[in-house]
Amino acid sequence: MARRRGRSVAEDIMDLVAKLPWWAGVLLAVGFYLALHAYAARPVPQLAQPGQLGAMVTQMLWRTLAFYGQYLLPLLCLIGAIASAVRRRSRAQLLERTTASMSADALNGMSWRQFEQLVGEGFRRQGYQVGETGQTGPDGGVDLELRRDTELHLVQCKQWRAQRVGVAVVRELYGAMAARGAAGGFVVTSGRFTDEARRFADGRHVQLIDGDRLKGLLAAGSQPPAAATPSRPDPACPQCGKAMVLRSAKRGGQSGSQFWGCSAFPSCRGTRAKS
Repeated sequence: MARRRGRSVAEDIMDLVAKLPWWAGVLLAVGFYLALHAYAARPVPQLAQPGQLGAMVTQMLWRTLAFYGQYLLPLLCLIGAIASAVRRRSRAQLLERTTASMSADALNGMSWRQFEQLVGEGFRRQGYQVGETGQTGPDGGVDLELRRDTELHLVQCKQWRAQRVGVAVVRELYGAMAARGAAGGFVVTSGRFTDEARRFADGRHVQLIDGDRLKGLLAAGSQPPAAATPSRPDPACPQCGKAMVLRSAKRGGQSGSQFWGCSAFPSCRGTRAKS
């Protein structure tokens, strides 16, 4: 990833570590310290021949860098780990606040960055590993990268309050999927999609998540997992074979009734009737 203009190398390192889980940042700090400390503590070889002067100066330079680096790099990693933990907590609180009201104003009233973080947290609680692409604006193309079972899925977020998301946005994501070799993709909006966008997405492994489906995704992610029942294990999904969870219908004539839904929703929409 190219370094952003006006940022120092130290800031880039902290930002990169902050994208990792906090414990990964701690492990990096320990690893850097042990490796650099071992190198810095090695004795400087004595000058044996005049022709070895250049090599000895180079080794002394590297040992000097390792001496200071054994403290600086672990410190930057620890700062990044703290930032990762703070961001993780901030996203969790954002999800809790949004699902508490679950209104259109709650989605439309936040910034585009908060909207991306909210969507990412929703997918993270569905079992995906979520990575932010680091775009600097609300229309930067692919906003999130999802990974699960070695498969890559791309996400584009559109917090459009009045305008409906058209086919051009879906085409853009589909092109990025083809270029990256992604297994699937999601276009997420707080509003609606045009009919043309829906027709284009059909059969192309692109799932369109509008405001209503987004609320369902966030609500499912905010619920704690149900306690296991040894006598009656959860059924397997008829489409992908993964475990299913008990859900309640929110709309239609079956509103309030319970059914089994795939735990991999929304990537898999397999259902079973509750017996």
